[in-house]
Amino acid sequence: MNFKNKIFFLFGVMFFYCCGIQTRVDFLEDVNGRKNKMEVIIENKKITTHQGWWIYGEGLHIFKDEKTLVEYYLEFPNENMAELRDLYLAVCEMEYYPMECSMKGQIKKKIFAKQNIFLVSDFEILYVQGCDE
Repeated sequence: MNFKNKIFFLFGVMFFYCCGIQTRVDFLEDVNGRKNKMEVIIENKKITTHQGWWIYGEGLHIFKDEKTLVEYYLEFPNENMAELRDLYLAVCEMEYYPMECSMKGQIKKKIFAKQNIFLVSDFEILYVQGCDE
């Protein structure tokens, strides 16, 4: 790595650090335990609030932001996933039924997998389509 690239890299790291963005590299293992794939993950440490639709189906929680229409895979690190599934199904009464929510948390992106992930720290149910109560 030449001097110019080292300086560019240093300024990039300082920029991400000042903006509250953390970058890390994970190595994914195959079935034999060998590390064969590299994954670059960018996490924004800033807590943000987004409104949109929470959709659950076949064990997968997805959120669609109403302003940007970007889809995120939802992760709830502080919640019991079985209880969360039961809550969703009790409110919506079926899978794949959109529930309007306000989600608060952090955004994480897996660059090579092209996944947007929202780490939910808190949420509020705003409206369920078809419910007038």
